[in-house]
Amino acid sequence: MALASTPKVILGSFAFCIFWVLAVFPAVPFLPIGRTAGSLLGAMLMVVFGVLSPDEAYAAIDLPILGLLFGTMVVSAFLEQADMFQYLGQLLAWKSRGGKDLLFRVCLISAFSSALFTNDTVCVVLTEFVLKIARQYNLPAQPFLLALASSANIGSSATPIGNPQNLVIAVRSGISFGTFLKGIVGAMLVGVLINATILLGYFWKVLSAETKDIEASVKPEELEIENGVISHRFSPATMSHQTSFTSQDLDAALSTTGVPSNIGDISMRSRQRTNETEVEPSAAGAISSTGEPVVLVDGTASRLSLRPHGSMQRVIDVEESVPEVKEVSGGGWKRIAWKVSVYLVTLGMLVALLMGLNLSWTAITAAMVLVVIDFKDAQQCLEKVSYSLLIFFCGMFITVDGFNRTGIPSAMWELVEPYSQINTAGGVAVLSVMVLVLSNIASNVPTVLLLGTRVATSAAKISPSEVTKAWLILAFVSTVAGNLSLLGSAANLIVCEQARRAQVSGYNLSFYSHLRFGVPSTLVVTAVGLLLVSIT
Repeated sequence: MALASTPKVILGSFAFCIFWVLAVFPAVPFLPIGRTAGSLLGAMLMVVFGVLSPDEAYAAIDLPILGLLFGTMVVSAFLEQADMFQYLGQLLAWKSRGGKDLLFRVCLISAFSSALFTNDTVCVVLTEFVLKIARQYNLPAQPFLLALASSANIGSSATPIGNPQNLVIAVRSGISFGTFLKGIVGAMLVGVLINATILLGYFWKVLSAETKDIEASVKPEELEIENGVISHRFSPATMSHQTSFTSQDLDAALSTTGVPSNIGDISMRSRQRTNETEVEPSAAGAISSTGEPVVLVDGTASRLSLRPHGSMQRVIDVEESVPEVKEVSGGGWKRIAWKVSVYLVTLGMLVALLMGLNLSWTAITAAMVLVVIDFKDAQQCLEKVSYSLLIFFCGMFITVDGFNRTGIPSAMWELVEPYSQINTAGGVAVLSVMVLVLSNIASNVPTVLLLGTRVATSAAKISPSEVTKAWLILAFVSTVAGNLSLLGSAANLIVCEQARRAQVSGYNLSFYSHLRFGVPSTLVVTAVGLLLVSIT
């Protein structure tokens, strides 16, 4: 594709740069408007500058991807209400045999659950459980938090619903759920085992310390509340995102820029100084009349509200004067029947996806079935959907499409295409390195949007059978790339930020200390995984 006219190239590049800067650094001093607004600003500039017409901009929005993302968010929200993630947390402590067993178990549980519930979701809901169990074992939290984040990233590569870039690839390539799973699951399983082995070797001495058996000491209720720490409620998954920080100090970077979520940040707002309050155990398990969890702050009933804000932002508000508190019935037959129904509908969704039914409408159908069988106003559940993420995607689709129309991505691809042919080992290596680097600079979803069609077209020139392999290679490498650096994935940042807020002793993971683990793990897992994906 030839370059567009000079004005379009300059203006389109400027609009894309605005989008990229605000996606990576949402709180830049000269324009601290955040990522979602930054995405819309980039889209608006593409239209105002004439790079895209209004009709072309609307046509660039990929509705099937938005529908699939919305549906999986709603299903995950119902699974959280049905205590699925609490059960996963309890599996971490069940009959554990010590630190090494615990580390391996964290790797497996986070990997498999990420393939079904997205990596960011798993890290949000399991970090508290991991911290609790590490304290009970009297072991440093760092090995287990690294295991959680890195394994969640690798595990999410196996399915189209594991992370947002896989959603994009599955919809745009037309690859069925079953084909996607078959093509990557082997590489994912081996990758998780390799990653766990590297972690075990890295922390062998620490994990060899004597630990106490916690099977009897860890009770389900203790996994939800301890020392004033309240188990958070589910916040929908978001984009995987990488930044180009050269952080001298991670805490300084996080406090300056927020927490990218793949594109997001976690902020705490409270009408009271929550670090000076105590949560009374008697408040655990109570909810308000609106269904929100209730705690007692200085003897006053208050509602803890967790909702998405920004493209991936969890905002916790403590609101006073909740008029009504009632106990949750934990063993009623209606509650049990409802939970079983949620699990059956979710299982049915997975079976339908494996049968090759439309990804987007299958997820939406499952979401609406859950809304109907819940048999109450769906507002509370729908409020958990990260609409800011959906808006971010809309703006990103438009901005990336406008940048593509400048001809710059095509011109750059033509330079590297001869060296990136997937029918040779050298070509696969060059393509993988390019995806690894771009995913850690520009984020993996824009990287997939920019490279996906071009890589597939190049593979089609070799053989039609190579197209699927090209898409799967792109999915696997762009996902595993998140483990390369601390700032390479939302999963890493979510875990790090929650550990920092919980003031975990001995957890001083820095940008460079993560690199010492992330670089060898990412390179080895990618290399071995590519061999398995290529021969599938």
